[in-house]
Amino acid sequence: MNRKPLLLVTVCLAALTINLDTTIVNVALPSLARELDADTRDLLWVVDGYNLAFAALVLAMGSLSDRFGRRPSLVLGLAAFATSSGVAALVDSVEALIALRVVMGMSAALIFPTTLSIIANAFTDRRERATALGIWGAAVGMGVALGPITGGFLLEHFSWHSVFWALVPVGVVAIGMTLAFVPESRDPAVPALDLPGLVVSVAALGTLTWTIIDAPERGWTSSATLTGFALAAGLALVFVLLERRTEHPMLDVTLFLDRRFSAACASVTIAFFALFGFIFLITQFFQFLRDYSALDTGVRILPVAISIAVASIAGGQLAPRFGTKSVVGTGLALLGTSFLWISTLDVDVDYATTIIPQMVLMGLGLGLVTTPATESIMQVLPPARAGVGSAVNDATRELGGTLGVAIVGSLFSSLYGARLASLLEGRVDAATLDQMRDSVGFTDALAARVPGVTEAMEVAFLDGLSRGCLVIGLLCLAGSAVAWLVLPATRYDPLTEGELAADDRAAQHAA
Repeated sequence: MNRKPLLLVTVCLAALTINLDTTIVNVALPSLARELDADTRDLLWVVDGYNLAFAALVLAMGSLSDRFGRRPSLVLGLAAFATSSGVAALVDSVEALIALRVVMGMSAALIFPTTLSIIANAFTDRRERATALGIWGAAVGMGVALGPITGGFLLEHFSWHSVFWALVPVGVVAIGMTLAFVPESRDPAVPALDLPGLVVSVAALGTLTWTIIDAPERGWTSSATLTGFALAAGLALVFVLLERRTEHPMLDVTLFLDRRFSAACASVTIAFFALFGFIFLITQFFQFLRDYSALDTGVRILPVAISIAVASIAGGQLAPRFGTKSVVGTGLALLGTSFLWISTLDVDVDYATTIIPQMVLMGLGLGLVTTPATESIMQVLPPARAGVGSAVNDATRELGGTLGVAIVGSLFSSLYGARLASLLEGRVDAATLDQMRDSVGFTDALAARVPGVTEAMEVAFLDGLSRGCLVIGLLCLAGSAVAWLVLPATRYDPLTEGELAADDRAAQHAA
């Protein structure tokens, strides 16, 4: 019996589940703001606590899964994920929820690279692997984009706790399927974990994210913020120096000298920066400004999910025919164009004639980027080291998502707070205004009682959303230009690509 289809379903279910969790919580943010008294900074950490742990540990976890076995690593990761999700459903404070989101992110960091590594080792035929990667990419994109609709459905009938309870049975099912359908594979030659590199990388990412999220409160040009950025840059430099001198580094930084690898990583990072930043803002736009329920909000984000799924599979088929450069460059251009268009939103914009086309354009762009870029990353390393390649790919996704939420969310918070203060100064007392600047949820609750607050909130929110989308759009267009300049232009033949890739690596090594 050919178990490859069941194996693919299993790893796609695992990948979909942990990526669902990256955004399922977004539609619950207004509920968390009201029920846990969470301000904008707290909400950023609820989202980024998960993303940061995911991004910081995924490289190390990919190496460990290669060394100690991919099937037990997948089972362990799923068990820890389901358990921490269940515990998160029981907490009653935002601080405890953030802590558990970090634990969930650590579990996801073990699961995600393992799924891609299993695919790389099970599907050795070039054509089969391209199809499997396309389906995996669709599952990942669908997971991210379906998070809001799943969360919305749950919140329509239950409390915010349900978005965490729902992930527990899915994790249990994925464990059973892993034990039944995933064969064991490992690479005993993988060296011991690079602990110094791990510690410094976690410190660098943590410092950077913390600094960005705290910047609206402290000030973007304050000494604390500038010191944080300088410290993060210094730690990043130390990490590079450590990895260059370590015999068995956690990340071989020389891989980035291969343009297929470095440009593809940058493309994935930008794509997920855009997606996560967008979902963080649009879910609040729909609920606070358009007064949609959580379920209505999730349903209205569905066009993104569908178009990502379609374009992810199409991208895997188009890249061999037209070349990675053409497909990824076009995808980033579509993505950038969609965000420049979204930056023109107003409160009364028509959903059917404007927002749906914007979302479809965005989803098509992201789908065209992810699968070809992922394949470009995986081609650089042999199947035995697939865990490292998949971990780098996963790290770029999560790093992009983490920074997307942190940067776009913090930029929004700064602009929203400043504009709201200028519009309402003298109309509400200073203490109340400070709370309104920190929390859109607090402002929304107050709007029904204080005349003029609704209009001021709408103007301030749209100001922050517009500038945030403008930043994302320009970044995507810049990424498209780099992709057209740097990624390989040649199309590749599925029957000879392996030999050509080996020749390329040999030539680079000789150089």
